[in-house]
Amino acid sequence: MKQGKYPHREIERKWQRYWLENKTFRSEVDYSKKKYYILDMFPYPSGTGLHVGHVTGYTATDVVARYKRQKGFNVLHPMGWDSFGLQAEQYAIRTGTHPKESTATNINTYRRQLQSLGFSYDWDREITTSDPSYYKWTQWIFTKLYEKGLAYEADVLVNYCPQLGTVLANEEVEEGKSVEGGYPVIRAPLKQWVLKITSYAERLLEGLEHLHWPEHLKTLQRNWIGKKSGAKVIFKTEEKEMAISTFTTRPDTIFGVTFLVLSPEHPLIEQIVLPQYRETIDRFKEEVARKSDFERTEGNREKRGVWSGAYVRHPLETRRIPIWIGDYVLMGYGTGAVMGVPGGDARDFDFAKRYHLPIIPICDPLFSGAQCKERGEREKIRSEVLRGEKCWEGEGRAWHRKGLPLDINGLEIEQAKEKVIGWLEEHQCGGRFTTYKLRDWIFSRQRYWGEPFPIIHFEDGSQRLLDLDELPLSLPDLSSYHPQQGLGRTPLHSAEEWVNLYDVKRGKRGKRETNTMPQWAGSCWYYLRFCDPHNKEEGWSCSAERYWMPVDLYVGGVEHAVLHLLYARFWHKVLYDCGHVSTEEPFHTLRNQGLILAQAYRLSSGGYVPLDQLSKQGKVWTYQGEEVVPSLEKMSKSKWNGVTPDEIVEQYGADTLRIYELFMGPFDKEKVWDSQSIHGCRRFLDRFYGLVYSNRVVDQPHLEGMKLAHHLINGVERDIEGMLLNTAIAKMMEFVNAFSRLECYPKEGLKMAVQVLSPFAPHLAEECWQFLTGGTTSLTYEPYPVADRDLLIEEKVTYIIQVDGRCRGKWESSKGRSQEEVWEFVQSSPLYARHLEGKQIKRCIFVPNKLMNIVTSS
Repeated sequence: MKQGKYPHREIERKWQRYWLENKTFRSEVDYSKKKYYILDMFPYPSGTGLHVGHVTGYTATDVVARYKRQKGFNVLHPMGWDSFGLQAEQYAIRTGTHPKESTATNINTYRRQLQSLGFSYDWDREITTSDPSYYKWTQWIFTKLYEKGLAYEADVLVNYCPQLGTVLANEEVEEGKSVEGGYPVIRAPLKQWVLKITSYAERLLEGLEHLHWPEHLKTLQRNWIGKKSGAKVIFKTEEKEMAISTFTTRPDTIFGVTFLVLSPEHPLIEQIVLPQYRETIDRFKEEVARKSDFERTEGNREKRGVWSGAYVRHPLETRRIPIWIGDYVLMGYGTGAVMGVPGGDARDFDFAKRYHLPIIPICDPLFSGAQCKERGEREKIRSEVLRGEKCWEGEGRAWHRKGLPLDINGLEIEQAKEKVIGWLEEHQCGGRFTTYKLRDWIFSRQRYWGEPFPIIHFEDGSQRLLDLDELPLSLPDLSSYHPQQGLGRTPLHSAEEWVNLYDVKRGKRGKRETNTMPQWAGSCWYYLRFCDPHNKEEGWSCSAERYWMPVDLYVGGVEHAVLHLLYARFWHKVLYDCGHVSTEEPFHTLRNQGLILAQAYRLSSGGYVPLDQLSKQGKVWTYQGEEVVPSLEKMSKSKWNGVTPDEIVEQYGADTLRIYELFMGPFDKEKVWDSQSIHGCRRFLDRFYGLVYSNRVVDQPHLEGMKLAHHLINGVERDIEGMLLNTAIAKMMEFVNAFSRLECYPKEGLKMAVQVLSPFAPHLAEECWQFLTGGTTSLTYEPYPVADRDLLIEEKVTYIIQVDGRCRGKWESSKGRSQEEVWEFVQSSPLYARHLEGKQIKRCIFVPNKLMNIVTSS
């Protein structure tokens, strides 16, 4: 044996240098080969660098990429950087560096770390979203959206953070505070660029049906789009005959309406509010503006409101309905106005009870088997519901007072809905309607570090898109890029020479847009640029796009399960409609890796403390006398529980880290980081290395050794195809255990095992391959070995056949026969016929690989 442990530092540096110098993983269009495009959700290069929680997904895609090359595919496996955005700008502010400089430094760190792990990226295709040569084409795509009427300016309510000086997306706000920094966020009206994603809502829903994505992820997308079918009901005000449209999924409850609730942002409020109520309403609107959408809906236990002093007329009756303004109604959902039906809606019931509004019963309850099994309890609930003392949201039949203009009493809910919708349509006060929770995408940000909008504004209100020959419109170099005080002001306002210009093409003076695009912009289409990253004439060529697209396997964190994917799919469908891409969907198959959890130590007063600063008194951890609560949490540098790959690579090697990352558990499940468990993965690689360099290796056939190798080939291949990477590694460990017990090691079997190992531990595999073959080139494109089916036949076992507990015979056959196969043998054999003749089979007791006992009725 050459040595007991493989020298990982020497071997890994050697092969990483070889791969880079020889451009081993370079990919080009090759129509003679079937393509396979595998993509990671590219990272935002933060100042803290990678931690091992990031490495799981990158390792999994690398395993699949290397395996697919072995299977003869032309693999595209690129990497780049999502480098624009708020986080990069805030990091630059904290460190006192320019975003351009800090981003470049961070990218260099990330690139070094990824290369140290041996990932087989085609580095010639590297892209950076903050590079003008890249965002030239982001700006060009914006012009296409504008030309199709999908980009417009509007005064909209936004999440605005005064401390950060910018608008934030909903997912950048948690419990009324910014995710970045934890600063208060208010709701405020602001003129913004908006993308009309709602025009594609139905197609975004339909497209999900054809994608190979996890079902839970499709459900998240469907819920975000939020398609609801029901009816629009139009109420008219008493004073000015103004129409207020409401949407409801339960038009059958229309006779139970006792009030209307408008969102505080509803545009009709100013016109309907009576003067004596205006001051109270203005105070209420200011109060609500300080709440996030979450606080107003899911987190809103006490629904609050004020009366406008105005009324509407009921569309089917003569009743007057008071108009209220409530904090639990959002302008962004539905029409911004809801029918208050406290008899059938829990929110409305709470609101009515708080403000002493009438409650009219609308439904005679029907109880399912799981609800209120005791008759007395059922009758009590029914009585309370029909007296208007209790809200009922379950199944039932329409129940209304008599003498109404439309009789729906006794009808089931769906029948009642249809009858009411027909009446609304006939009398032109509403009708069938579909709405979506999805809102148009607010696309402006009040910060410096983002893509400039390719547009010029003129004093007469007109605008001009920049032509392709004027792109990219690069960011001006600013020494001060800090957030500006004042709603709507941005750092670009200070770049006066850049903002103010004379437009030669229009022959008049104009101003550039001072908002920038959100970070989502660059990540909406980066997968297309990877197809043709050096094209200066187009964002991508038609031929490259037609060859490489769609992405065959897309892997990333579940945190991007909704918006990034939704936005990218939206842009892709627009580009498809424009004739710039050949597929309607960008990502054919998608997988999410599970989170890596690690022990964190949180102070009871808030904040986290590193382990090396803690004391332990008995079983209690303390920090400067204050108790610390240990808990498993998502790995993060801010929680002091992040582990950098650098320290693991240095001590144990990149191959060890790769093996451990995937061996911890199923790829898509949460896993707990345990530094002690890494030792076992390192021992496995040492043992594998020892087999290859052992003096027991023979260059001659060995049946048992070859059977082990072929079983390994077959099992690992199936596991990789199913993304069962942890069980693939378990099979390799079992192989090493079994193979090491042989009296000699057939070289041919070891070569096969090395090829199977190479996607997982490529450095070690390359070195072993070179040693076993005497070659000097990489094994990257060596064909994956084909399992010999004859060698996969399991060993023979003896099955004992019993009838009513007595042995009636034995059957020698291959190991692993199923109960059905053994039963078929018994039925076909005359030996057992006389023991079963005239008897009724009650059941069979089957013990795999041992016996079958047939129990009869006699």
